[in-house]
Amino acid sequence: MPERLAETLVDLWTPLIILWITLPTCVYMAPMNQAHTLTTGSPLELSRQSEELRILNRSKRGWVWNQMFVLEEFSGPEPILVGRLHTDLDPGSKKIKYILSGDGAGTIFQINDITGDIHAIKRLDREEKAEYTLTAQAVDWETNKPLEPPSEFIIKVQDINDNAPEFLNGPYHATVPEMSILGTSVTNVTATDADDPVYGNSAKLVYSILEGQPYFSIEPETAIIKTALPNMDREAKEEYLVVIQAKDMGGHSGGLSGTTTLTVTLTDVNDNPPKFAQSLYHFSVPEDVVLGTAIGRVKANDQDIGENAQSSYDIIDGDGTALFEITSDAQAQDGVIRLRKPLDFETKKSYTLKVEAANIHIDPRFSGRGPFKDTATVKIVVEDADEPPVFSSPTYLLEVHENAALNSVIGQVTARDPDITSSPIRFSIDRHTDLERQFNINADDGKITLATPLDRELSVWHNITIIATEIRNHSQISRVPVAIKVLDVNDNAPEFAAEYEAFLCENGKPGQVIQTVSAMDKDDPKNGHYFLYSLLPEMVNNPNFTIKKNEDNSLSILAKHNGFNRQKQEVYLLPIVISDSGNPPLSSTSTLTIRVCGCSNDGVVQSCNVEAYVLPIGLSMGALIAILACIILLLVIVVLFVTLRRHKNEPLIIKDDEDVRENIIRYDDEGGGEEDTEAFDIATLQNPDGINGFLPRWGVPTERWEERNAIQTGCV
Repeated sequence: MPERLAETLVDLWTPLIILWITLPTCVYMAPMNQAHTLTTGSPLELSRQSEELRILNRSKRGWVWNQMFVLEEFSGPEPILVGRLHTDLDPGSKKIKYILSGDGAGTIFQINDITGDIHAIKRLDREEKAEYTLTAQAVDWETNKPLEPPSEFIIKVQDINDNAPEFLNGPYHATVPEMSILGTSVTNVTATDADDPVYGNSAKLVYSILEGQPYFSIEPETAIIKTALPNMDREAKEEYLVVIQAKDMGGHSGGLSGTTTLTVTLTDVNDNPPKFAQSLYHFSVPEDVVLGTAIGRVKANDQDIGENAQSSYDIIDGDGTALFEITSDAQAQDGVIRLRKPLDFETKKSYTLKVEAANIHIDPRFSGRGPFKDTATVKIVVEDADEPPVFSSPTYLLEVHENAALNSVIGQVTARDPDITSSPIRFSIDRHTDLERQFNINADDGKITLATPLDRELSVWHNITIIATEIRNHSQISRVPVAIKVLDVNDNAPEFAAEYEAFLCENGKPGQVIQTVSAMDKDDPKNGHYFLYSLLPEMVNNPNFTIKKNEDNSLSILAKHNGFNRQKQEVYLLPIVISDSGNPPLSSTSTLTIRVCGCSNDGVVQSCNVEAYVLPIGLSMGALIAILACIILLLVIVVLFVTLRRHKNEPLIIKDDEDVRENIIRYDDEGGGEEDTEAFDIATLQNPDGINGFLPRWGVPTERWEERNAIQTGCV
């Protein structure tokens, strides 16, 4: 109990002692022409100052004062005396009343209207309001008339250290590259203190690290945090927690403090090379693997992260550099070995590669540590696979003459099983490529024979596919294209290139070219076509026409004389023999028809018909056409007339059977017995043609017929 009582007394008297020590002299002695004072201090001081003021002579009335101070957070059994208002007009007769107005007057500050003592009646907080502006006035006690004009003064709240520093932005996070040198700046933090920064040391802060040493240090005044150890390694420890303290009162004992945390993360730098997980890798691959297939993967681990861990892979040595390649997988950070060229177990059964992994992004600060790369050996074993047969050639080209005999051999294909345990091969033709079955193949030796005759003029090329199948494993097959070219033989005689018809003018001249003809041959000789033209032996001495071979391999027919007459002979037939240059040569005879025509003086053909000479004199071709047109027109008119007349004479056809029956019902006659039966034929009703053309029979009274006609016409 005595210890607790002593602590309580210390807590109560410490603010008062501090105020007593730090409070300056509150009485400011004005010049001699001022006579009023405002004093502050203890009651004893106030009494002494009042006595001193009384004995002073003043030449002019007025207020003499300084600022008043009151200690914040002061709480005691009695209101705290802030100061005293006093005027030299007050002789002590208690005829003067002091009035206080302004900030907090009557609520926070209270004045004794007789003595002028000002007391703080509430606990003050400087952080809420640091000063108060009030107005003092002295008035006559009885009349309340101002003795002097009012005057303002300030009461300042004296700060005490009642606020601890605070880190408003904490907790903090910062990063610093790993391997940084000693003293590298990390970040800085800031604490705030609500106490008065200009009065005492209540707001003077000093920073220190409570936790996080020996890795980091802090500047006491600026709060700049730096690295305290060089070359901190992220791979060893990535994150650090630092506890920072800010203490006021300049860090001295008795000050208040606040703390915050700072999380420091070391960022990665490329300070580690890649390292293969193993120095030797083994892979096996079938020899028939498809090109581009991944054979295996190798991986070099890197303790760095992000782009600092990225590595590229290469094959730098080995006996399989031409057959294999390695690519980098950016996602998995490994190297993928792929096949570039086909493998052959029978040729080589294993390969050795030396692969390298190297960092892509090199940090020059650490390049002196050595090469940021690593190597490993890769062994690849080729496994035997059942491979399909292999043809001796990827394609075959065969030639055969079109007159080749059936079943003759036109060529041969060969294939072998590349496996060690070689299997016999059987050959066949893919009939989808030989729908007409023009060729056959020997299943054992691959000889291709002719099955049907060939005709080069119908098809020059035949493309078939040969299939080779292993006897031991029918699933192992291979295909090869075979192109067969049909060679030409001279088996077609030449003939006219077109159906020619020549016209000869009656008034033509001897030696005039009547027609030029050319020949064609379906064959295709190597040196091109060359034709020989001639007349039949019996036509060699033809008195009317002769032939002439032209340089362009064509033939001209010429007239030997003039004076041809259509009335004597209208048409001439000229047989021409055409021979080719083949071995053996072939020939054919083509006949040229030559018509004799009437021509104009300039040789334009006008008419080639001989009937023009037997027509009546004076009738031209135009007149004949006009007469023919008239005849056709008359025939059309006659046909139309006959057709219209026939339609006009057609009888009315009764199509409604009910009308006929109605006429029969209306027939109202007693009947004539047998005479009536003979006189009226019921078949007439069934034959509409007999209605209008009905004739009465002999022996029937005339009135009967008239009546019946009336009934039939509907008049009764």
